[in-house]
Amino acid sequence: MKGKEMLSNEDFNQCVKFHGHVCPGLAIGFRASQVLMKQLGVRKAPDEELVATVETDACGADAIQVITGCTFGKGNFIFKNYGKHAFSLVDRKRRRGVRVCLQLDIFRGDTEFFSLFEKVQSNEASSIELERFGQLKMERTKKILDAESESLFKIEEISPDIPPKARIMESGICGICGEPTKKDLLLQRNGKQICILCDQKTK
Repeated sequence: MKGKEMLSNEDFNQCVKFHGHVCPGLAIGFRASQVLMKQLGVRKAPDEELVATVETDACGADAIQVITGCTFGKGNFIFKNYGKHAFSLVDRKRRRGVRVCLQLDIFRGDTEFFSLFEKVQSNEASSIELERFGQLKMERTKKILDAESESLFKIEEISPDIPPKARIMESGICGICGEPTKKDLLLQRNGKQICILCDQKTK
């Protein structure tokens, strides 16, 4: 399926609706999800059957949640702030894991895009430059959607690090702010149980 067709793909459009707009970063996460799920031979997780780990808080993380079904709320979506366009997926039942990391070469030579990106970010771009940036962004998105998996990502099997399943934890009351807090996250300080935020404020 070509990038132009992929832009109208139902799954990709679900990602766009969730994220809010089409962009290269979202396309990276979408393609990463496809590769990971194909490598593991799995479908979207209705519950906690899969565990996804993202090493970036960039746009692609949203597509990972939509396509894999792994979410913060279900406890099977893990964020590690490593600053890499790298994503992992683990199948709990079969105890298999796969990690993909964006290849450097995919964007080599995109000097015009990065130059305009800086202007857009600093609100210094003219209307013509904004229009050109939009064109380049769409071209970049299509390039990602068109790329062969192996040229887009480094793909590797990993030893699965499987976290325990999410559990419901009773709340206690912080002795300072009075807000309900998960009991296992309350800290003992001077004879009181206090939340992490209040503990930080007292330091």
